Amino acid sequence: MAETQAALRTLAHNVRATRTRAGLSLDELGRRAKVSKGALVGLEKAQGNPNFATLVRLADTLGVSVSALMEGPAEGRVRVVAADAVMPLWAGEQGSEARLMLTTSGPAPVEVWRWRLEPGEEYPSHPHQAGVVETVSVTSGQMVLIVDGTEHPVEAGQTATFDGDAPHTYRGAGDETCHLIMTVHLPPGPAGSVSPS
Repeated sequence: MAETQAALRTLAHNVRATRTRAGLSLDELGRRAKVSKGALVGLEKAQGNPNFATLVRLADTLGVSVSALMEGPAEGRVRVVAADAVMPLWAGEQGSEARLMLTTSGPAPVEVWRWRLEPGEEYPSHPHQAGVVETVSVTSGQMVLIVDGTEHPVEAGQTATFDGDAPHTYRGAGDETCHLIMTVHLPPGPAGSVSPS
């Protein structure tokens, strides 16, 4: 419980600081990210429990990575993160989950995700900002990647990449759990740059 409160306080601080740097009011951020002002006020007061889709919309609108909103200050030159030390940001009804392991620093950060997809379960994602590129590498099992309505089977040992500015969905396929590593390559630019939604 204390860890959850600490994570909410960090998220609240980072959202408020990033919004302020971008020169956005709560109303304007809410309009652009399609998040109610009440939800934003609660979030900036470290109250409530924002869902994964809300965090992605806020990050996209603010021009930062999801983990930039969630992480505290860097602790050193090398950071090692264990999967069980990171809470899932999405959990499906059949046991699927997605964990944001870390985000690299620099002008063009990369998010590293660890996903588990159960057969038949899917996660639909809204289009991201222009310039975002996603890569999925299946380590076991199989999945179907759906980009702009076209299905692409991806099996263990295969990697697929695509521009993330189109609607896309991840679906578990076959008879066993699919495990994959996903990277999200964010476009270069200052953290405060905001593209209109």
